[in-house]
Amino acid sequence: MANKIKGKVVVITGASSGLGEAAARLLSAQGASVVLGARRADRLESLAGELNRNGGKAVAVATDVTQREQVKRLVDAAVQKFGRVDVMINNAGIMPRAPLERLTIDDWDRTIDINIKGVLYGVAAALPHMKQQKSGHMIFVSSVAGHKIGPDFAVYAATKHAVRALAEGFRQEVKQYNIRTTIISPGAVATELPNSVTEADIAENIRKYYGEIAIPADSFAQAVAFAMSQPDEVDVNEILFRPTRQML
Repeated sequence: MANKIKGKVVVITGASSGLGEAAARLLSAQGASVVLGARRADRLESLAGELNRNGGKAVAVATDVTQREQVKRLVDAAVQKFGRVDVMINNAGIMPRAPLERLTIDDWDRTIDINIKGVLYGVAAALPHMKQQKSGHMIFVSSVAGHKIGPDFAVYAATKHAVRALAEGFRQEVKQYNIRTTIISPGAVATELPNSVTEADIAENIRKYYGEIAIPADSFAQAVAFAMSQPDEVDVNEILFRPTRQML
């Protein structure tokens, strides 16, 4: 199969670690130009520097996805540097978990701001460029929790269900612009996501669970590469994957 990734300009949010970092490494190795956004500027700059030293093309832009103008600046940087944006990976997310009765309302607000509004800001920033190009690929990162709901992650699941709903609506609306749409829903993957759990007892259980079954973040990167590598007329709309040992 021809390399459909080489030469693509890819913007990735949440790129300083975990899924975003893994995607950046793999796509850069396959010849994509990557524009990396995350809040932790030092880690972002370190990753971009490493990719560039290895012969890649990478740009780091400190980005808080809860701030619309910062997401726009990230995407605009891709266009200014490389002339276009071919793929937008809306990856940034957090996973606070607690029963609703604990009223962790600050966590609710942060989860909605990052997991839903952050995705919408990514769409708002990238879609005008993709419309003008008459091409593009929008990748939405949901979760197994976008398909399943449990007793201590109702809010998180609600946001990830919302991501899938937004992505499906987006898919139906952008056909005339030749834009592809992919939802990727990972299960337990070894990332820093469990660190966003603020309730100590739940965080301990999740870290233990992830320590037992989580699969490498490269599994996500491979799913991204698969969706990107299809012929232009093939639109891979959804990928759901889990560790082989994961029940939920």
